[in-house]
Amino acid sequence: MSTLATREYSEPTERRREQRSWYWYEWAQSAFVTTVSVVLALPYLTSVANTAAGCADAGSDDTCTNSLYILGIPMSPGSAVFYVITVATVLSFLLMPIVGAFIDRTSSKRRWLGAFAWIGAAAAAGLFFVTGGNWALGALLVIVGNVALIASLTVLSAILVDIAEPDERDRVSTRGWAFGYVGGVVLLIISLALLTIKPAGLETGMIVRILFVVAGIWWAAFTLIPYFGLRDHPSLSPDAQVSVSRSFVQLRDTLRHARDYPQALRFLLAFIFFNDGVQTVIAAAAVFGQYELGMAQTYIFAAVILVNLFGIVGALLMGRLAAGRGAKRVILGALVIWIVLVVVGFFIPKGSVALFLVIAVGIGLVVAGTQALSRSLFSQLIPRGREGEYFGLYQSAERGTSWIGTLLFGLVHQFTGSYRWAIAALAILFLIGIFLLRRVDVQRGIEQAGSAEFEEV
Repeated sequence: MSTLATREYSEPTERRREQRSWYWYEWAQSAFVTTVSVVLALPYLTSVANTAAGCADAGSDDTCTNSLYILGIPMSPGSAVFYVITVATVLSFLLMPIVGAFIDRTSSKRRWLGAFAWIGAAAAAGLFFVTGGNWALGALLVIVGNVALIASLTVLSAILVDIAEPDERDRVSTRGWAFGYVGGVVLLIISLALLTIKPAGLETGMIVRILFVVAGIWWAAFTLIPYFGLRDHPSLSPDAQVSVSRSFVQLRDTLRHARDYPQALRFLLAFIFFNDGVQTVIAAAAVFGQYELGMAQTYIFAAVILVNLFGIVGALLMGRLAAGRGAKRVILGALVIWIVLVVVGFFIPKGSVALFLVIAVGIGLVVAGTQALSRSLFSQLIPRGREGEYFGLYQSAERGTSWIGTLLFGLVHQFTGSYRWAIAALAILFLIGIFLLRRVDVQRGIEQAGSAEFEEV
């Protein structure tokens, strides 16, 4: 294992400048996450899957009973898109630790951030060409876009350690998440306006395809700000060799020595489950609203805008609470709220717009804070100099292992024909997460990681 140097942080003014540049990537990638992943792509691909299965007329009041065959395996077209997300997350689970190990050995993290972002942006824009029953192309582009997104967020998390001292990370992480939600709201409002006005008499399907291109351009263009605003920080491994083979060696070494940081591993295990629930609720929200509750696309957009607006408030509020109560306690409280939200979702009457929007507000208040505080808390539990690799494992847990939730959601829908039971089943993941997170000794983990000077209340 390489001898690690001591990290030297830049002057406060320089750090703040880099932190402001860092925030802009949250703004940039939020376009894909909110407009494409959350609102448009999954319902659109579900309609494409219905067409491919011969159920082009299946809508919110109908469930397609035909099967869509993939590699000879029959599956419900209403579940197919969740299996696509499952494939993307499994691939991420396999690849992200390698990406993280590679990032630890390069002093050009910002260049890799840009590379992954621009690949994902191209995939998002490419969804414009998915029409009719061309479901396979859409599935491929969604997989590429999601894997590229997760890779870029692995790099982004590693950069956080370079630009913020440990006692700054809760603040920087939550502010970045809040700023990203602002970007998401802006593009959502633009998208909603286009869908409402329907300029030049364009049909809804064409507008959706154009918005895929707009989201891709947004992601690519705003990534230029962190690309040029961040500076290259040297690797803490003075003998670092940047190569894929060396990345595998470093990953093997980390897994072998991970038992030296049991609290970090305990947190990561808890995070796998409760974040899996979070990610699946976010991914399924639009499909659930359209196909189970019969919500018009306008209301779905309104709900997601509320999630983003209250996500800003929630991220900042939970950041303040964490400063006094500790991130672990605040996350545990948020997980209880998540359970309440999915249970209410199960009972919500069909067509109840008001209750649908209330649930959106509740999700907004806890979603950003849950994720932002988890990221900053994990950064205090991991060893210095290996942040990229450990955040590769973290991103595998955050996005890459979310196949459990999407697979569970897809299977429950396939066997029950109901998205209600599918959404209710996610409460199991939050309960497991609470049980495991309670077993994490944060203060001891900070001491094990060599960060004993930063206290968790």
